[in-house]
Amino acid sequence: MNDRTPVLLLTALPGSGHVHDALAAGANGYLLKSTDAVHLFAGIKAVISKHTVIDPALAAEALRAGPNPLKERELDVLRLVDQGLSTKQIGERLFLSPGTVRNYLSSAITKLGSNSRLEAIRTARENGWL
Repeated sequence: MNDRTPVLLLTALPGSGHVHDALAAGANGYLLKSTDAVHLFAGIKAVISKHTVIDPALAAEALRAGPNPLKERELDVLRLVDQGLSTKQIGERLFLSPGTVRNYLSSAITKLGSNSRLEAIRTARENGWL
């Protein structure tokens, strides 16, 4: 028998990537702070009863977006680009050559169907992956 305490996340973060992360970390539910009292109470009861509860709009968004296509290193590079670091600075921080940094960035841009590093960052952030 699993005696683990059920966890229901109540959050203001609407990105569907956060749903994937929360469930992967062991959460039993994920609802938005804007959830009305009736649905919140029902969610708490369901989680206590060992069911999984996800805000319906977020669940639909997560299914449409799919899982995060980016590898951890691609995310690392995007995070540092988002902080305003240059390719050289990112390479120094991650112990990579500038060419390798550019390769990770190019791969992330391609996987996200973006046209630029800024668009890739926006897409990753909107999906809750960054």
